[in-house]
Amino acid sequence: MDGRHAEAAPREAHGVRLRRWAWTAAGALMVLLGIIGAMLPVMPTTIFLILALACFSRASPRLEHWLLHHPRFGAPLRQWREHRAVSRRGKAMACLGMAIGFVAMCLGHPPWWVIVMVGGMELAVIVYLLRRPEGPQGDSGAESAPDSGNHGQQAAPPPSRKP
Repeated sequence: MDGRHAEAAPREAHGVRLRRWAWTAAGALMVLLGIIGAMLPVMPTTIFLILALACFSRASPRLEHWLLHHPRFGAPLRQWREHRAVSRRGKAMACLGMAIGFVAMCLGHPPWWVIVMVGGMELAVIVYLLRRPEGPQGDSGAESAPDSGNHGQQAAPPPSRKP
């Protein structure tokens, strides 16, 4: 019986290494697609980085940390992970990118069923996206104020008005 356990341990370790490698490779592919998306207006960026974050969380704490603390993409990724929230600007850019991509696709004269299918999927994504919160409100956003731009300005009291 000890011989079976001795043989199973290396196989399990090999399986774990193989899964970690596969998750890391998938995460790297998602980062690559996200970089391409940052350069092309018709391809999304954030969704690929969210997927990369999910992959890296299963395989590489170092790469997960790198994404979460990236100077450009870290704040929106943390906002998504902690609150499932998308900033107003992020929503606007995503909707604009989808609209540009849809128009570009239509200019290529695809079959009618492709237009309907893509239009339906984009409409579903837009509805889902617009229903996401825009981030923490009030005091709960104080922790992320340095990363999120003008939250500190929003928390300031309004100037007093004199009649």
